Amino acid sequence: MPDKSCFIPLDDKVSQAVLAIQQATNWQDKYRQIMLVGKVLAPLNETFKVEAAQVKGCESQAWLYHYQDADKHFFCADSDSRIVKGLIAILLDATHGKTSAEITSFDLERYFSHLGLSGQLSPSRTNGVTALANAIKQFAAT
Repeated sequence: MPDKSCFIPLDDKVSQAVLAIQQATNWQDKYRQIMLVGKVLAPLNETFKVEAAQVKGCESQAWLYHYQDADKHFFCADSDSRIVKGLIAILLDATHGKTSAEITSFDLERYFSHLGLSGQLSPSRTNGVTALANAIKQFAAT
């Protein structure tokens, strides 16, 4: 497990990038913003990119770690795909530092619709981001 410094609050640039995705008027601009927001997340050290931390259901490799402090949940994640890493950043913006109740009530479809991403991702990317959201919810439910 990475040290606690991995689980620090997200950079404000993530929230700003998520807002830019929401405000983008076409898919190309949204896609570019997704790629850019992924660059804001610090890369996970190679020693933590292990099978036990991999999120199953992602076509690309994605790793997710969880840390709980009282009823707040913090996540550290990475992917070998730039677009998936951007999608991870978007998910973390909605779930990182939230309570169990907030995370378990999180509605991925509504969130992606709000951002204008519904129907824009390939089926494999949709499955992957759903797997990531489910893994986050599972951590919050335990």
